[in-house]
Amino acid sequence: MNLNVSHTTRYTFAEPVVHGLQRLRLKPKSTHGQQVLEWHMDFTGAEPQAAYEDQHNNHTTLVTIEPGVSEVVVTCRGSVSTVDRAGVTGQHSGHMPLWCFLRPTPLTRAGNRVRALVAAVEHDRADTLGFLHALSGLIAEQVVYEPGVTDVTTTAEQALAAGKGVCQDHAHVFISAGRLLDIPMRYVGGYLWMEDRVEQEAGHGWAEAHIPGLGWVGFDISNKVCPDERYIRVATGCDYGEAAPITGMAMGAGETSLTVDLSVSDKVLGGQQQQQSEGSQSQAQGG
Repeated sequence: MNLNVSHTTRYTFAEPVVHGLQRLRLKPKSTHGQQVLEWHMDFTGAEPQAAYEDQHNNHTTLVTIEPGVSEVVVTCRGSVSTVDRAGVTGQHSGHMPLWCFLRPTPLTRAGNRVRALVAAVEHDRADTLGFLHALSGLIAEQVVYEPGVTDVTTTAEQALAAGKGVCQDHAHVFISAGRLLDIPMRYVGGYLWMEDRVEQEAGHGWAEAHIPGLGWVGFDISNKVCPDERYIRVATGCDYGEAAPITGMAMGAGETSLTVDLSVSDKVLGGQQQQQSEGSQSQAQGG
């Protein structure tokens, strides 16, 4: 399947920026299950300074915000060919050893609620794949999908306590629980084409677990599926913070607002539907 993406991120500042930097993880890579056919990034109010692959092999671009601007716009357009691999993305590669994906992070540190969740899964832990499927189903039951309740700083424990959240929260709870069982876990940020509706999710997120014999396997708890040809992987990390599409700072900017327009389609770009997503001052939270 060929998926076409148009993704515009717009930052509006209350005051002219004195100095600003942004780190972008917005360009997907050709990897297991997907091939990037073309990808273009355009900037208004910012200037790219460097491009490199970070510790997770994510395409990363550093940009400076032009002094005096009141708005920065980053537009990505591209086409990616995808295939259905039943969520399996293959063996581990990159600079990070697998043991790094066992370490808790501030967003995924397990507490009493995550421990109780793991204990409540009624499945043989020796069957790792089956156990993780059972775990993902239980998380979907205990954390009902509801936008606007959480934000990009919400931890796995807080999401379980609230009993509500979005894709990022589902992924963090799943990652936190898996690491308790010494399963390497990571966060994945990207795009999802939802062909059954006009409005699609911006900045979708899911999780991957490293399973012996299979390698990394994806789990989208929010949609209760393993990622298929409708998914485009853009960035990975130990949690959302390491895979966030845009992070940075702007000195002298005052209050900052963020809007995101996204279209994902199997049609040509001109025929795509656009939408506005939820956002935060530093980066968009998907779901």
